[in-house]
Amino acid sequence: MLQSIRNGSRSWGAKIIIGLMVAAMALFGVESLFSVFGSDPNEVASVNGEPIMRQQVELEVQRALRSGQVPPEQERALRNDMLDQLITQQLLTQYADDGGFFVSDAQLDQIIVGLPEFHDQEGRFSAEIFRNRLAGAGYTPVSFRQDLRVDIKRQHLQQGLAFSDFSLPSEQNRLAELQRQQRSFRYVLLDNDNANIETNVTDEQVQAYYDANQERFERPEQVRVEYVLIDRQEMASESDVDEQTLRNAWREQNQNADRRISHIMVAFGDERTRDEAREIAETAKSDLESGETFADTALRYSDDTASAEEGGDLGTISRGIFGEEFDNAAFALEEGDTSSVVEIDGAFHILQVTEIDAPAFEEQREMLRQNVALTEVNDTFNTKVQQLIDESFAAEDLQSVADQLDLTLNQTDWLARGEGEGVLSEPGVLDEAFSDEVLGDGYNSEVIELDDDRRLVLRVAEHRDATLIGLDEVRDEVEQSVVVEQRQQAVLEQAQAMTAELNAGESVDVDWLEAANVSRQSESALPQALVQEAFRMPHPEDGESLYRAVVLPQGVAVVALDEVSDGEVDEQMSGFVAQMSEQLRAQAVIQGLIDNLHQDADIKR
Repeated sequence: MLQSIRNGSRSWGAKIIIGLMVAAMALFGVESLFSVFGSDPNEVASVNGEPIMRQQVELEVQRALRSGQVPPEQERALRNDMLDQLITQQLLTQYADDGGFFVSDAQLDQIIVGLPEFHDQEGRFSAEIFRNRLAGAGYTPVSFRQDLRVDIKRQHLQQGLAFSDFSLPSEQNRLAELQRQQRSFRYVLLDNDNANIETNVTDEQVQAYYDANQERFERPEQVRVEYVLIDRQEMASESDVDEQTLRNAWREQNQNADRRISHIMVAFGDERTRDEAREIAETAKSDLESGETFADTALRYSDDTASAEEGGDLGTISRGIFGEEFDNAAFALEEGDTSSVVEIDGAFHILQVTEIDAPAFEEQREMLRQNVALTEVNDTFNTKVQQLIDESFAAEDLQSVADQLDLTLNQTDWLARGEGEGVLSEPGVLDEAFSDEVLGDGYNSEVIELDDDRRLVLRVAEHRDATLIGLDEVRDEVEQSVVVEQRQQAVLEQAQAMTAELNAGESVDVDWLEAANVSRQSESALPQALVQEAFRMPHPEDGESLYRAVVLPQGVAVVALDEVSDGEVDEQMSGFVAQMSEQLRAQAVIQGLIDNLHQDADIKR
C-alpha cells in the first residue's frame, strides 16, 4: 500500500500528494484516507468482509482485567483469546442476522429494566445505578444497548439449537449406571527412570528419529524487529503539575458532587418589604462574620423554622432539587464556606456548605495528577505523532526517526509469528512485520494505533526463512529422545511380558498396590490416566482377574482388574448426569455450528 508514493517520495509530485494527505488528516482525521487507500491499520481481522478493530479487542481486554477475573500477567494470552472470541461472535451474529433474528427496542427496554444489577435497594430500576455500572464497565448506554441486542440474538440462536437436541430416558439411565459404576483393581508401576535398562544409541537410530520427527526441529520464519513507541501515559508521568492546578482540577471535578447545606432564609412579601428583608439578612450575615455560630444565627433570623431548629440544616442535596439559582450559589462554595446574601425565589438566603460528598483531595491526588498531566501533554503528543507519521513514511531506517523525535529505538531478538512480547504481542502488531510492504519491500510500517495513548512504528532489521535445523545442532536433543523411546519401549515390553504370564495363569512376584471401589468421579491420589485405563478395560469373569499393560506419562503400569460393581443408586447424581448429558449434547451441537461457520468463512487476521 502507498508503494508508488514511497518509491518517489522525494519528488515534487510526491511532496504535493503527501501535503494533500496531511491536509486531509488535519481537516478530517486519518480515517479520511481509508476510503481512498482501502485499508485501516487498526483492523486486526475481518470476518466475511466485516472488520474487527484493534480498539474492540483492547476494550474487551480492559473490561476483563477490570472485572478482576483475569490476572494482569495473563494479558497477552487474554488478548489473543479475545480476538478469537470476537471472531466467533461475529460469525454467530452474521448467521443470526441471515436467519432473520430480531430484537425490538421494547424487548431491550424490558430486559434492561429487569436486570437486578441495575436495581436499587428497593428492587426498582435506577437510572443512576444503570449509568454508573455501565461507566465502570466501559460502556455508554448506546453501546450497551447495541452489544446487548447482538448478544440476545446469539443467545436465541444457541438456545434454539440446544433445545432441538435431546437424549432418551434409556440413554440417560445408561449414563447414570456408567457414572456410578465402581471398579476394584490392583496395579504395579514400572518407572522408565528406575528400571534397570541399558540403552545403546547408534548413529542410524539418531538419523532415523531425526528424519521421522523433522517437524520438531524446524525453525519457523523469523524476524528481528526495531520499533519506536510514543506513549502519552509515559509522557504524562514525566510532566510536572503544580499544587494549585491539582486543587483547581479537584474543585472542577467535584463541583457537581452532592453536598450538605445549611441556610438562613429571610422572606419578603405580605409581612415585610424586600428592603426590610435584605436588611435583616445583611444583619444575620454581619453576626456570622462577628463570630456567631450559624446554628444560633439561623435560630434567631431564619423564617424556615423547621430547618432553623436543626441549625439551618437542609440535608444533602443534588443539583436540580432547589432550582438553578440555588444551585449556582450552593455549588460555587467549597466545604466550610458561607455565601453572601443571595436572592432566590422571593427570599434572601445565606448558604453554608457543611459537607461535600466526594473523596478528599489527597485521596484523588494521583488520579488528578495523571488526568491533568495527560491533558497538558495532549498537544505535544499529537504533534509528535504527526511528526512520526511524516518522518517514518519515507525514512530508510528507524534510527534517524528515533534520533529526530528523541525516541528510544527498541530492538528484539528473533521472533516468529505470534511470539511478540509487550506491545508486539497486541493483535495485529507483529503481523505488520511479516507483511509484504514491511518484510518484502523493506519499508517502515505505517503508524499503528495501539489505543488512545500509544502509537508505534516498526521495521524489520533482519529476516531468516523457515528452515530445518541441521542434525549436528540438535544431536544431543535427538539422542536424549531416542534414549527415552528405548527405555519406554523396554519397560512396555517388560509389562507386556508380565501381563501375558498373568493372563496365562502364572504367578508373578510383584508388590501389588490396591485400589478398591474406585468410581469415575471419586477424588484419589491415583494417576488419572491409570483410572481412565482401568475403566476402559472389559469386565472380568466372576472370580477372575483381567490384566493389561497401560502406558502412563511417566512410565508403564500393569493393571489387574478384579471386580466391577454397579454402585449405589443416587437420585441426585442421576439427575446431575441427565442434566450434564443434555448440556454436553447442546454444547456439541453449538460447537458443530461454530466449527462449520469457521470452515466456510473468509477470515483474515
